[in-house]
Amino acid sequence: MAKKRDVMYVCDVCGYDSAKWYGKCPNCGTWNSMREARGVVVLSGSVGKKTKAKVDVRKIGEVEVSKNVRISTGFAEFDRVLGGGEGAQGIVPGEIVLLSGDPGVGKSTILLQIALTLSGREAKLQNSKEKQQESRREKMKVLYITGEESESQVRMRAERIVSESDLKDFDLLILSTVDTDAAMAAIQKEAPALVIVDSIQTIASESLSGFAGSVPQIRYATSQLVNLGKGMGIPIFMIGHVTKEGIVAGPQLLSHMVDVVLYLEGELTTGTRILRAYKNRFGDTSEVGIFLMEERGLVELSDASTFFMDRRDSAVPGSCLTVVMEGSRPILVEIQALSVPSSLAFPRRVSNGIDNKRLELLLAVLQRHLNLRVDKNDIFVNVVGGLTIKEVGVDLAVCLAIVSSLRDVPLDSICAISEIGLLGELKSVAAENLRVREAKRLGAKSVVTSEQGHFLRQIVEKVM
Repeated sequence: MAKKRDVMYVCDVCGYDSAKWYGKCPNCGTWNSMREARGVVVLSGSVGKKTKAKVDVRKIGEVEVSKNVRISTGFAEFDRVLGGGEGAQGIVPGEIVLLSGDPGVGKSTILLQIALTLSGREAKLQNSKEKQQESRREKMKVLYITGEESESQVRMRAERIVSESDLKDFDLLILSTVDTDAAMAAIQKEAPALVIVDSIQTIASESLSGFAGSVPQIRYATSQLVNLGKGMGIPIFMIGHVTKEGIVAGPQLLSHMVDVVLYLEGELTTGTRILRAYKNRFGDTSEVGIFLMEERGLVELSDASTFFMDRRDSAVPGSCLTVVMEGSRPILVEIQALSVPSSLAFPRRVSNGIDNKRLELLLAVLQRHLNLRVDKNDIFVNVVGGLTIKEVGVDLAVCLAIVSSLRDVPLDSICAISEIGLLGELKSVAAENLRVREAKRLGAKSVVTSEQGHFLRQIVEKVM
């Protein structure tokens, strides 16, 4: 028997609900996050009672499995992140994908590019078993639901990507609405091959209380989209806003309900964009896709190493190469350092792309084990190309670049790959052989790892 409870209180952060209001959420501990939600229906009185509903239970070996056919987005970098293995990467039918990122990073742009690509060309299917591509002659119907822009504004964005005269040839449908129920009705009526919702925080249903973006509305809209997408076998992409802390706005339940959670990150002042998967039921979460933001949209960066290096004809002090791992992909990057005498009581430590606390730790190691007076100099460290590095395999390259700048001695295309401990010792890093091969492939004259020396002092004496 269903009992209707007029008023409940729901946490905006974690989705915890209670009949009583709390100043501090009992579940996540957030203050002043409990919001009133009316019209909540709670089922009661059904536990332990018999039901006449027909239940079809089967053994796992008897379950039929259809061919895992994936749809290519037209972007190899995007397909790589969605996963599926070599030769079978892309979108799984019925897959629900949540794409989030900072404002202005390019979430709507890349999904509109995918929509135009799929609706204006022969759709390519990738079969994971046969590992081959087959062509389908007809175009794919794509439905773009927007709650943030009007239909004319979406048309204007599309004209930046493709020419205005070619838009009539695309089988791309646009629906501008903030009504969840209207969006569901449009999906059922048109039965498209792909649905894009921009964004999940802007649509709301009149059948529920609360404003668009509230926990009950997000929960209802997401559950409706998941049920419809799974039932009709339609992949659905949802754009999600992020909070100032960089997490997806709304209840944590939102990330649990979808199949894939993607995050598009990048500095707004640079053109680099990196797509990461934080959850993927149908692929590996370690893969990343790298793009460049240009005037006509996002462009794939297949050879990332050439972009993250500063090509010069002559070596100059303060530069050292290293190799970082982005997923399973090794990328050769250049670390630049600059040291200048400081008149401040506390010299400046400025880093771009390197964690500032990690930089301070490495400077302490240099002063203690190499007797370098870094406390008298301002130290600036930069990663070419605007890439943000969060791993410790670049420690040796950072130290060598700083020493090179302090002593005014160029390193002449040396690639350094190693972690450095507090005792000045060198430690091996993950996928070291793969990194060394990538460095040699791109022309590094010498590669320095923990095999060439056990301590930082030994390495500095060899290369300088």
